[in-house]
Amino acid sequence: MEKNAKIYVAGHRGMVGSAIYRKLQKEGYQNLIVRTSAELDLRDQLAVTGFFQKEQPEYVFLAAAKVGGIVANNTYRADFLYENLCIQNNVIHQAYKNEVKKLMFLGSSCIYPKLAPQPLKEEYLLTGLLEETNEPYAIAKIAGIKMADAYRAQYHCDFISVMPTNLYGYNDNYHPQNSHVLPALIRKFHEAKINGSEEVNIWGSGTPMREFLFADDLADACYFLMQNFNEPGFINIGTGKDLTIKDLALLIKNVIGFEGKLTFDSSKPDGTPRKLMDVSKLHSLGWKHKTELEEGIKLAYADFLAKHS
Repeated sequence: MEKNAKIYVAGHRGMVGSAIYRKLQKEGYQNLIVRTSAELDLRDQLAVTGFFQKEQPEYVFLAAAKVGGIVANNTYRADFLYENLCIQNNVIHQAYKNEVKKLMFLGSSCIYPKLAPQPLKEEYLLTGLLEETNEPYAIAKIAGIKMADAYRAQYHCDFISVMPTNLYGYNDNYHPQNSHVLPALIRKFHEAKINGSEEVNIWGSGTPMREFLFADDLADACYFLMQNFNEPGFINIGTGKDLTIKDLALLIKNVIGFEGKLTFDSSKPDGTPRKLMDVSKLHSLGWKHKTELEEGIKLAYADFLAKHS
């Protein structure tokens, strides 16, 4: 990507988009195009058409999406399917119509079958049933990958897709109902510490295993792949390491300094038993994560304190 290239970061105020925006600025890119959702509703076909015709971006990072944790995914099933399809359909189609040089579509590791072998290799896509709670979101993201591939095949567009693992970091969502597990736990332990609670109750059994990647590491990988990856399908982005939810909770408990005990509510859903990315393809290209989990949680907690306390 030329340093003076016009680059559109869709979703620049979210955790992922803001990390990509910071990374591009750090690398010396100044011709960055952004719009808030109030300025440009990506679900609106006419608005997106007008935006692309006016701005003519050369590169696009499609990090805009309607996202949430297990509760939000399961509650707003129609919204998650409809809105994500609208966003990606509009942006990908206009990128083709306006001859964007390269587009990166960001998906999610929930696209994999619920009971796929571990670790998750790219070729396991569409080999089994999805996790029921986030099936609408996963179907939208799978459609996005297939759409990027279809435009590549039919129109020779340089559109690529990447699949990040579970993310956390600066500008995360700490909403009590709609957040993902790691920020939800940061909030829970922080509030328990402030309120002098004796225990923190955690959803599920604590046994599911999850992998977590710091969002600024994801941005670094996206920047790297925009310049070193050009294939149909998609590539996993993760650390290749996982831990149980219980061990994650203990790590966050220690970082925050909560002195009480942990309890687990096994009546609540666990979701997929394990979700670990196979990142051998990414490693073979020469990229590895830099931020280890404990260090990343400390950075995320400092950001939480700055914005929410």
